[in-house]
Amino acid sequence: MIAPADLEGRSIDNARRELAARLAVHGIETPELDARILLGAALGLDLTALITQGSRRMTVNEGLILSSFANRRLRGEPVARILGTKEFWGLPFALSPATLVPRPDTETVVEAALEILRGEQRLQDDLRIADIGTGSGAILLALLSELSNAIGTGTDLSVEALATARYNAQVLGLAERTAFVACNYLDGAQGPFDLIVSNPPYIPSADIAELSIEVREHDPRLALDGGADGLDAYRALIPAAFARLSAGGLLIVEIGQGQHAAVAELMAGAGFTLRHPPKADLGGVIRTVTGRKVAIFKGI
Repeated sequence: MIAPADLEGRSIDNARRELAARLAVHGIETPELDARILLGAALGLDLTALITQGSRRMTVNEGLILSSFANRRLRGEPVARILGTKEFWGLPFALSPATLVPRPDTETVVEAALEILRGEQRLQDDLRIADIGTGSGAILLALLSELSNAIGTGTDLSVEALATARYNAQVLGLAERTAFVACNYLDGAQGPFDLIVSNPPYIPSADIAELSIEVREHDPRLALDGGADGLDAYRALIPAAFARLSAGGLLIVEIGQGQHAAVAELMAGAGFTLRHPPKADLGGVIRTVTGRKVAIFKGI
């Protein structure tokens, strides 16, 4: 651990190098980046200021703040949790203990939705969107930031998570186009919807103990645990979404590695057609399954 006295009188550059070295010894994957972010947050300096003020000696108060941040990181707390915010889709999202830290993998859900809507020339439509298990509101608010005429509803079992999502909607100027409902899946939401999205819990229960400490000790288990095979949430949300979608509506869900075939089968069994290809994350892992509720026309 790092005591405030270890940092007293050090230059900013020296403190950054020391922190990065400590983080590396503890197996942190990105020690240089984490050290720079934490130092900047502790001192209230951006990257340019950290460079130009590198020779400046740290104050006692700055040392106290940085040592607190550093020790939390050394204990495995993610940088985003320490700072209380995480960027997603280029937007800042406040976090709480009841919300997941939004991850780049989840941006594939936003990308998939926008690609389909763009191809159908529907980006300016008055769309009705629902986000099941909204957490911080990241997926829903990212979509609304791109779809200027859309309105959205986020649902979650956690009242604390919904409070965080409402705060984020206000900060991003999207509060007037959003509603947040405490309910199970879509039980309390007013439909129908044109687009339903979700990043549900999909980690098999037995695998949670093997996750990194950043995830297993700091993300809410409610948002991680997908049951014995990781598919419990899909079994519930897929038919619920089908019932609340308008004719032609889309369901796009994030999935875990190796779950594509099983989730696609659940969608097909619920009545969805699967015309849109899945999207992979930057690591090549398939992350989305998309289903469409096709209108049925009866002949005369």
